[in-house]
Amino acid sequence: MELLEKSNVLGMLSEVISEGIIIVDEQRQITASNNAANIMFAYEAGELPGKSLDILIPKHARSNHETKVAHFMSKGKARQMGQGLDLVGLRKDGEEFPLEISLSPFELHRKKYVLALVMDITERKKAEQTIDYWFQIFDESLNEIFVFDTSSFVFINVNRGAQLNLGYTMEELNKMSVLDIKPDVGLETMKRLLSPLLSKRKQKVIFESLHKRKDGTTYPVEVHLQLSFIGKRQVCVAIVLDITERKNYTKQLEDTVAERTQQLQEALKAEKKLNELKTKFLSLVSHEFKTPLTSILTSTSLLGKYTESDQQEKRDKHIVTIKSKVKHLDNILTDFLSIERLELGKVSYTITTFPLSKLINEVVYDSNTLLKEGQRIRYPNNIDGVVVEFDEKILGLALSNLVHNAIKYSPEDTDIELKVSQEREQLNIQVVDEGFGIPSEDQPFVFDRYFRASNVLTVQGTGIGLNTVRQHMHNLDANITFKSKYGSGSTFTLHIPINKKQNEKNFTG
Repeated sequence: MELLEKSNVLGMLSEVISEGIIIVDEQRQITASNNAANIMFAYEAGELPGKSLDILIPKHARSNHETKVAHFMSKGKARQMGQGLDLVGLRKDGEEFPLEISLSPFELHRKKYVLALVMDITERKKAEQTIDYWFQIFDESLNEIFVFDTSSFVFINVNRGAQLNLGYTMEELNKMSVLDIKPDVGLETMKRLLSPLLSKRKQKVIFESLHKRKDGTTYPVEVHLQLSFIGKRQVCVAIVLDITERKNYTKQLEDTVAERTQQLQEALKAEKKLNELKTKFLSLVSHEFKTPLTSILTSTSLLGKYTESDQQEKRDKHIVTIKSKVKHLDNILTDFLSIERLELGKVSYTITTFPLSKLINEVVYDSNTLLKEGQRIRYPNNIDGVVVEFDEKILGLALSNLVHNAIKYSPEDTDIELKVSQEREQLNIQVVDEGFGIPSEDQPFVFDRYFRASNVLTVQGTGIGLNTVRQHMHNLDANITFKSKYGSGSTFTLHIPINKKQNEKNFTG
């Protein structure tokens, strides 16, 4: 009876844990699998026992597997399988997926078995690929990028561009500090430069200095400093521009006429603005990905603590969080891919005729789930019977972007109003909000890619949506404009041409 009770307990435990359990005998036949494993590989309960282990392994991964299993059973110890390798499993429908496997050999009634603890790591792989993508951007940037400790000034990471320009390897730089490559900046000066950042008086510090290469030569640089975090460790990120050419050019122009001097000043101003946008972009990437990834990691960790059957509601809550954050990351990547398609001219537009009221109803319906407490969307008047000849998908995308922005950048208990009017040969669709408004100094850059107004940097966003909408509008001979007053709200307007005769318009470069 005691043995039976132990068996029941073990059986119950195997069914409540989230990892898959598969037990295989010496002939590589599956003898048992728990419910998590059945779901993971898309088999019904009781369907796997008696089957060959090969049905769970893609053909390209089966080579020498039988020999390896036999060797492991005879001499193996509990360990993780395929360390350093990308393992894949095969579902019943033929779909492959990444996984991790921990193996434990055991003997029962003089027969040898292997217990495999299997974890589906699809979401983790997606997150790793996302992080790898942004690290590639960091490493391949033509600018020098340094990450160093705010206390010791010792380098933590340095991108490839900086390594090549300085002539040092990463191993050498890990043993060096900022002071080792800046002959004109001492310890006290460096502390003074960082002081406004550490005290949070400034978000960024910009200064010029010299960099010293390994061969002893120096070159002038412009340094953009800002604080960041690696986990809980406070670090400083420095984006460094080699301004040798700028310095030489400035010197050559000292004796030129005032007109040339003015041209130079404008060029330097534009370049400086571009560099500031690049800095904002790096900060945006760090924030937009770090926040959802942290939520995913936290929810994943908490899931493992809810092992009781009556805790399903708590598990569901964290699963919803994970799905939501993964969707958010996917939307960001989709935005970046849409930019690439636009730049490569791979966007195809289809012009159809459709009722405007249908499109607006769909946009408002989807947007209602995003409303804050007390917010409401006011429908336009007298749009029944209004027919639009345009790309319906693109108009829906543009209008959704404007409504979502209005919701996001407006406080609770405010209205977002949609207005429709006709002016000569164009239809005007307005989205009016009572939100934060856009500072006047930021308004010239609202449609620039990656740009975000200075008063909404703490609100999630990529700075891509309005840029993409404007490109689509211009491609379709339409337009987007806006009016805004800081602190009083904004009005964005889509100007759609009426009576377009063409049925389809393709842009291929």
